[in-house]
Parts: sequence; C-alpha cells; structure tokens
Amino acid sequence: MLDCVLHADAIHRGAGQIIGTARRLYYACELTAAPRLQEPIFECAITCPADAMGGVYGVLNQRRGQIIDEEPIQGTPMSILKCYLPVAESFGFTGALRENTKGQAFPQCVFDHWETLPSDPYEAESKSIKIIDGIRKRKGLKEGIPALDNYLDKL
Repeated sequence: MLDCVLHADAIHRGAGQIIGTARRLYYACELTAAPRLQEPIFECAITCPADAMGGVYGVLNQRRGQIIDEEPIQGTPMSILKCYLPVAESFGFTGALRENTKGQAFPQCVFDHWETLPSDPYEAESKSIKIIDGIRKRKGLKEGIPALDNYLDKL
C-alpha cells in the first residue's frame, strides 16, 4: 500500500479502515506471484517378501509413489521398501496394497515433508487446478481461481 487517507475523527479511525483494503491487496499479490500448491508427503516403510514386490511397485506407480530405498532383511525372505507417498494418494492405500500382494505387504506411513506440486494452477487440465476445484466445490465456493480484477477494482 503506497498511500492511504484515514478519517479525521479519532473515534472513526482504526483498523477497520485498513484491514479490508489490505486483505484485497494481499489476495491480489498472491495471484500475481506465480502461486504453487504444496502437498503433504508420507514416508512409507513397506515390509513384504521378495516375491510380492511386483504388486508393491504396481500400487506405488498408480499412486504417485517415489521409491527411496530397498533393503533385504538378513536371514529372511523379507525386504523393507522405503518410499514417499502423497497423503492425498494414501486413502485406501493399505487395502490396495494388501489386495495386490495377497495380504503379504505391511505398510507404515509417517509424515515426512511438504512438496511443491510442479503444475501451474492456471493451466486448464493440471493436477493443481483439479485440487483447487475440488476444495472450492467442497467449501461451496465458485469454481476456478478468482480473477485478479475481483480485488484490484476496489483498491
């Protein structure tokens, strides 16, 4: 905000005069700053026998999982597979994993970090805009990202 004129009376002067304008200004700044979404990521440790690894890899590929490490457990036919899995993709993950490995895989998921989605929310068919539209629909808001002129014409 470069300039503002406050009410002359001290009783009418206050945060109410600035907060609304500042809020619209910050919204407009966010929209013009090439915004990106961040999503929470789990670190998953999956214990399973070596012959069930194909099913584990298949489920991880379907759910945007990224494999970090695979370690065999000494003296057993079991292996521990460590991977990153987006939290949004983790719903139903255990069931799908057990179904594809005949109940032989056992996952443990722990929050690890936040990761920026590489897609642009202004592109029509990007993953980001699908997430934004889903959230706005769930909250009962208009679909799509609000236009910049919603905030600038009132400044």
